[in-house]
Amino acid sequence: MENISKFCTCKNLNCPLHPTKHNKGCAPCISKNLHQKEIPNCFFNLIENAEERTGDSFKDFAEIISGNKAKTKISD
Repeated sequence: MENISKFCTCKNLNCPLHPTKHNKGCAPCISKNLHQKEIPNCFFNLIENAEERTGDSFKDFAEIISGNKAKTKISD
């Protein structure tokens, strides 16, 4: 199936919500994350050392962003 979300950076290809598994783009993933009050993996993929996080919550994201070791992989 064609990935209609060409900018997707998620490497979790086993996830049933990954855009390569259906033709609904990122909407199912975003919807799930909003419902669970979490941040999608693609946001974490922009941060160095994000793989060391303990969870995907808003708090986890804020902590890694505000930490001194957190450096974005892309320029502002």
